[in-house]
Amino acid sequence: MRSSTVSHRLLLASGVAALAMLVIGGCSEESGTPTAPAAAEPAPAPAPTPAPEPQTPAPAEPPPAPAPEPAPPPEPSPTPAPEPAPAPEPPPPPEPGEITVVTHDSFAVSEGIIESFEESTGITVNLLTGEDTGSMLSQVILTKDNPIADVLFGVDNTFLQRALDEDLFVPYRSPAVETVPAELQLDPQDRVTPIDYGDVCVNYWIGATDGDPPGSLEDLADPRHAGSFVTQNPETSSPGLAFLLATVAAFGTDGWEDYWAGLRDGGVSVTAGWSEAYFGEFVAGGGDRALVTSYATSPVAEVLFADPPTDTPPTGVLTDGCFRQIEFAGILAGTENLIGAQAFIDFMLSDTFQEDIPLNMFVFPASSSAQVPEVFATHAVAVPEPLSLDPALIAAERDNWTRRWVEIVLR
Repeated sequence: MRSSTVSHRLLLASGVAALAMLVIGGCSEESGTPTAPAAAEPAPAPAPTPAPEPQTPAPAEPPPAPAPEPAPPPEPSPTPAPEPAPAPEPPPPPEPGEITVVTHDSFAVSEGIIESFEESTGITVNLLTGEDTGSMLSQVILTKDNPIADVLFGVDNTFLQRALDEDLFVPYRSPAVETVPAELQLDPQDRVTPIDYGDVCVNYWIGATDGDPPGSLEDLADPRHAGSFVTQNPETSSPGLAFLLATVAAFGTDGWEDYWAGLRDGGVSVTAGWSEAYFGEFVAGGGDRALVTSYATSPVAEVLFADPPTDTPPTGVLTDGCFRQIEFAGILAGTENLIGAQAFIDFMLSDTFQEDIPLNMFVFPASSSAQVPEVFATHAVAVPEPLSLDPALIAAERDNWTRRWVEIVLR
C-alpha cells in the first residue's frame, strides 16, 4: 500500500516539470522583446490526485488467549456392584426308593417300628434274614462284588475285623453316634456303627448247683461244677465263641488251653448252638445241667415269659469272666441307595429303635439317651468289668484258637 502511494507522487511531479519546460522553450524562440503569446485556453489543470485515504493501521492481533486450564478428569462414576446371579433351582429330591437290610436270625423288633421309618421317610425296607452271625457274614463276603443288601446289621466284635479286612463297608458317621459311649466305638474310620451290646456270661439255675454256685471261672473248672456245665461250640455259635474268648482274655494265650482241658476232664457238655444248650440240656428247658453259657440279660426273659408269672428270676449270673459283645450296623459298599442306607443307620440310633431293643433282643441299647423298660433295668445284671480282646487279635488267632479248642475238647 505504501509503495503505490510513492509512485503516484513521482508521476505527478514529472508532469509538472514537463509543463514548465514547455513554457520556457516557447519564450526563447521569438527575437526581440518577447511578447506574450496569444492567450490560449489554459490547459486544464490535471485533476489533483486524490489524497490517499489514510491507511488505518491493521489492528494488532490480540495476544493469543492463554490456553485454558485443562478440565479435571471427570470423577469415575462408581461401578455398580453386579447383581447376584439368581440361585440355581435345587435339584429335585431323589426318589426315596427302597433298601435291603441283611441280618441274623436273632434280629427282632416290635410291630410298627420298621413301619414308622418307612412312613417318615417313604423308604421301603426289605429284611433279608440269614442264620447266625458267622453264616450271614460269609454270605455277604461271597457276594460283595454284587451286594445282596444295602445295610448289614449284626456283625459283632468277634467277627468285626474279618468284615473290615474284606472292605465290606463305606464310612458313615451318623450325627446320632454322639450319644454312644466311646468304648463301644471300635472303628475309628466309622465304617460300622454300634447299635447294641450284651455280656456273655455263665448263668446258673438257682438251687440246682452242687453247693454254692461258682463265683469265678476258676470255680467253674471244679469237677462238681464242670460236670453240670453246658456251653456251645465256638465254631458254630456266637456265645460259644465269646466264652472261648473270655477264657483267652482271662488266662492268656498260654493258659487258656489248660483251663479247657480241666473243663473237659470235669465233664463239660457242648452243643452246636445256644437254643440246644439253654432249652435242651439246661434246667430251663427240662435238662439236668445247672450251668449254661448265656447272657447277663437272660434273667429278664425268665421273668417276662414265666408261666406262672413271677417277679423273681430263677437264674443267676456269674459276673466274673463275662465277655462283652458289641453289635454293629454298616452300609455295604456298592449300595444303590446311599441316602436311604444312611437314613436307616440314623434310625437305628434313634430312641424309637433303641428303646425297642431290650425286650426284643435282650441286649442293651448302645445310645446313652435311650431309656430301658423297668423290668429290664431291674433284672438285667450289670457286669462291672467285662472282658474283651482286640478285634485284630481275634481275627488273626480265631481260627487257631478254635482249631486247638476242637483238639482239646472234642477229641
